[in-house]
Amino acid sequence: MSIFQDFVDFVRSSDMYNTTEFIPLHAPVFCGNEKKYLNECIDTSYVSSVGKFVDRFEKMCAEFTGAKYAIAAVNGTSALHIALLITGVKAHHEVITQPLTFIATANAIAYTGASPVFIDVDLDTMGLSPKAVLKFLKEHCEMVNGNCVNKGTGRIIKACVPMHTFGFPCRIDELKDICDQFNIVLVEDSAESLGSFYKDKHTGTFGMLGILSFNGNKTITCGGGGMILTDNEELAILAKHITTTAKVPHRWEFDHDMTGYNYRLTNLSAALGCAQMEQIHKILASKREIAGKYRNFFSGSEIAFVDELIDTNANFWLNTVCLSNVDMRDNFLEYTNNMGVMTRPVWKLMTKLKMFNGSYHDSLVNSKWLEQRVVNIPSSTRKVL
Repeated sequence: MSIFQDFVDFVRSSDMYNTTEFIPLHAPVFCGNEKKYLNECIDTSYVSSVGKFVDRFEKMCAEFTGAKYAIAAVNGTSALHIALLITGVKAHHEVITQPLTFIATANAIAYTGASPVFIDVDLDTMGLSPKAVLKFLKEHCEMVNGNCVNKGTGRIIKACVPMHTFGFPCRIDELKDICDQFNIVLVEDSAESLGSFYKDKHTGTFGMLGILSFNGNKTITCGGGGMILTDNEELAILAKHITTTAKVPHRWEFDHDMTGYNYRLTNLSAALGCAQMEQIHKILASKREIAGKYRNFFSGSEIAFVDELIDTNANFWLNTVCLSNVDMRDNFLEYTNNMGVMTRPVWKLMTKLKMFNGSYHDSLVNSKWLEQRVVNIPSSTRKVL
């Protein structure tokens, strides 16, 4: 189809990446103090989980997102695991989440021993649907001694983990109201949405806790890295303690007062994070510029560009398009990748993976529709900063 070749030509044009080389989906950009800060770490020998860059990175993330506390972790998955643990999620609990997500969301729930409950997404946000969640809770659950209990399994619905898909905020305020109504803890998977706001409030700050990810393909990167966000001082202290092997402070003795995890971010990684955060506004502005060019290119075509909604400010981490049907999607993926322009389908639904195919789910009508049509397209800022 001509639109496929037009797209490849456009991505390679001077208006976009201006190259005949392979174009990745999302590559990191290092245009600031990264090397300087890394060299400083090496010179001081503070390269592990103790050092000034860890503290500074936490402070920068807290200030940028508006959270009172930010606790660094080795990656976004470990951050979500700890966030769920410290809110009391345990084995034999259930956690509501969406099937259209990266595997880390479901894995973190499984790490706690709890069972995921997969509820459908909204078509326009690609994130957990408040209407679908409310329908499930009203039809299948009841309040028992202050707990929301699944009548079919007898298990407590302890938490709800919506994910802001590709950086597009879901209807998080509606989900919070529903969770409050049913005494369910809201934990936001904001791994993909650093720099995204819903009604002028940063994603990851609506629930009791939220998490960020700084993997190599994220908006900013530490090479890995994650962050727990919260306004709750007690939970913040516990998160820092449990991610540092629950070691009781002492000048020389090793004493641990609970089961902990070796999840603290290294000073080396945090040094990268600090340098990246210094460029965050520039990076986000460039990503909006790229999204604007895609918006204009796809306007009036048979391929729909996924855009931010009213009351949201998306980071456009991964620019996203929606094709007419699964055959067109598959043809687009094959053509573009054969031409050296990387494109990627949305994830396979969690309910189709053998680890989770026995989990409860609702009809998933929207999730299945999106799974057959959604594709991510090149979104790197490397060539435009």
